[in-house]
Amino acid sequence: MTKNTETLETTNTDLQAYKNEIINDYRLACISRETSLLGRREVLTGKAKFGIFGDGKELAQIALAKQFQNGDFRSGYYRDQTLMMAIDQLNVQQYFAALYAHTDVEHEPASGGRQMGGHFATRNIDENGEWKNLMEQKNSSADISPTAGQMPRLLGLAQASKVYRNHPSLKELEDFKKFTNGGNEVAFGTIGDASTSEGPFWETMNAAGVLQVPMVMSVWDDGYGISVSRDHQTTKNSISEALAGFQRTEDTPGFEIFVTKGWDYADLCITYEKAVKLAREEQIPVLVHVKEVNQPQGHSTSGSHERYKSEERLQWEKDFDCIEKFKQWITSTSLGEDAAIATLEELEAIEKEAKKEVRNAKNAAWKAFTTDLLADLSTAVQLMKNVADASPNKAFINKEIEALENAFEPIRKDVLNVVRSVIRKVRGEENAAKTALVNWLHTQLNNNANRYSSALYSSSKYSIANITPVAPTFEGEEMVDGRIVLRDNFEKIFEKYPEALTFGEDTGKIGGVNQSMEGMQEKFGELRVSDTGIREATILGQGIGMAMRGLRPIAEIQYLDYLLYAIQIMSDDLATVQYRTAGGQKAPLIIRTRGHRLEGIWHSGSPMGMIINAIRGMHVCVPRNMVQAAGMYNLLMEADEPALVIEPLNGYRSKEQKPSNLGEYKIPLGVPEIVKEGTDLTIVSYGSTFNLCVQAEKLMAETGMNVELIDVQTLLPFDVNHMIVESLKKTNRLMIVDEDVSSGATAFILDQILVKQGGYYHLDSQPITLSAKDHRPAYSTDGDYFSKPNVDDIFETAYGMMHEANPTDFPALF
Repeated sequence: MTKNTETLETTNTDLQAYKNEIINDYRLACISRETSLLGRREVLTGKAKFGIFGDGKELAQIALAKQFQNGDFRSGYYRDQTLMMAIDQLNVQQYFAALYAHTDVEHEPASGGRQMGGHFATRNIDENGEWKNLMEQKNSSADISPTAGQMPRLLGLAQASKVYRNHPSLKELEDFKKFTNGGNEVAFGTIGDASTSEGPFWETMNAAGVLQVPMVMSVWDDGYGISVSRDHQTTKNSISEALAGFQRTEDTPGFEIFVTKGWDYADLCITYEKAVKLAREEQIPVLVHVKEVNQPQGHSTSGSHERYKSEERLQWEKDFDCIEKFKQWITSTSLGEDAAIATLEELEAIEKEAKKEVRNAKNAAWKAFTTDLLADLSTAVQLMKNVADASPNKAFINKEIEALENAFEPIRKDVLNVVRSVIRKVRGEENAAKTALVNWLHTQLNNNANRYSSALYSSSKYSIANITPVAPTFEGEEMVDGRIVLRDNFEKIFEKYPEALTFGEDTGKIGGVNQSMEGMQEKFGELRVSDTGIREATILGQGIGMAMRGLRPIAEIQYLDYLLYAIQIMSDDLATVQYRTAGGQKAPLIIRTRGHRLEGIWHSGSPMGMIINAIRGMHVCVPRNMVQAAGMYNLLMEADEPALVIEPLNGYRSKEQKPSNLGEYKIPLGVPEIVKEGTDLTIVSYGSTFNLCVQAEKLMAETGMNVELIDVQTLLPFDVNHMIVESLKKTNRLMIVDEDVSSGATAFILDQILVKQGGYYHLDSQPITLSAKDHRPAYSTDGDYFSKPNVDDIFETAYGMMHEANPTDFPALF
């Protein structure tokens, strides 16, 4: 009898706990919904710029969150506010701080006001750039706006768990216990059903099925992509039916696919419990298609869904509102012999309390946001009044001050607009009041540079600028193919860094198309050196996600031309990680590829202008040979920043002296190398084209020209010590050679040398750029010769500059 009594008491206790859990879930759903409703009003009344909310998704996200454990990762999108609240990584005040764009990470930790509201992230590194213990928190990678842009990264976040589970040593090393508990973490992806039409979604889903990684992919299906209904978006009008062929069987791996409804609380909870258990224990990908999700307010504050939804659909939005259905379920469901879980009056009391809580949090967020603004406004007004009192333009200045004081919720832009206008009005006056105002303006500009422009690159002790360079050493005169230098250096890297791994098309079994990974898979195993499918966007995504979880991936894109498939992911996601989190996250991924001179339209491109303008926030290395490339890899492995290394395609079989300190020497980034000194002309180039300049220089020397050859080595960063302008002080002439299109990378280089370094001051002749033709390179050796700069072109262009300067010593060629 005692045993039975204890069982009954335990059951009653469990039922009460379950009841409390349900009531708390209802409370959270109401809080999140009220946040959406009040957030929309804040935008429409002008306090915030734009709003996109998660109303209608509350129940599904609460059910998902029950399975979210410490160490797990989210890669989602801008409607996941309830999920973030449910995993205790977002509160209402923080939500409104983001809506107002509060620049203090103490108040808005996701991005410090840099991202529009609804873009979430956790702070995974501390103020010194050191990794936090990610196993002590629930993690969210930083959202981006491009639809399906979260998908490639999701693949890598999930793959990291598989690597940690199967790696022979990492999970046992103390330094990696902050990243994993034996590889048991799950990566949760979320997406709206319309965005599943995007290519990155399909590429990621296919790759996840191949790799068999612990990923739970939730599709919130509300039937629309803004105004475009699902039947225009998805085959069979259902993403789960369209993906039915991905369903695993007893004989073939694939996905486990679940279908549930966004308003069915009980089924949602059961579904996610099953789905996540499978993913976590069996390390397989799972799709959860959440159908019949409602959208009470439409897409965003930029429009109203009454414009495109029928009256019947709008009524459905009300009838099948997930919170309304949840309320009906609670008031009609009993636990055991008890009455309903809660009465209508009890739930209405919760709703009322939720409104009050959200309103108070909103007000607190607004007060915190405006405190500094009001202080700056007050200071600026007083300083301007002081200026006015000392100026003959007092009446005009006071008029502007009065307009600012009466403005509705003025922001920093409004204040500085008026301050700068006042300074313009007193431009000819000199007095203490003006000096004080000017000093205040400069202080504000510096403060706001930190608020809005910091953390594009790492400032930690692992920044590339803080890594001490080590020169390569050479013993003997052994000459080997360039690929051997790379291969043997990579071997040293993999021995030194157990967290290093590489993957790409043909990278594994055959060791790369140029054999620079020859034998690496046999030595280090398929887990660390692996082949992938032909899918550049998700190769990048694998790298981003794994880098966010403490691994050091080297993602290989087979040729530079193929990088265009991944440039969006690099530009929107990888390059912005540190910036868009205000220094709260990092992803030190190294991307290696090969490019420049080969043959044909799609195998010899050099779109460097596009690349360097698209991926600010990353480093771009353009070594002329493999000794230099290897040293750059060594430095980047020690650093904590993402980078692209473009190996010169014509260098793998070129003979180079093999360094004796492979894996240890480090080539600094942003430091050009003067390969040959001279006094007549400075020739600046990089990569494969630099090697042509070396050949051309020999011809120049025969004619009496004494040129200085400078290899910039990296485009981002570019000549941080201004070495090139020092060369111009000697030569007074500049020639830039590359194989991008005209005004591509050469325009960037000219700006750096002539404008930023002040090189224009030292020129005696017009600077000349020599680039490829504006069309893609034609096929064949002749096609290359006539499409890109060649040795003859380089010689003749340089000679022409010398002829202009000294026609006696350098008579015309033609």
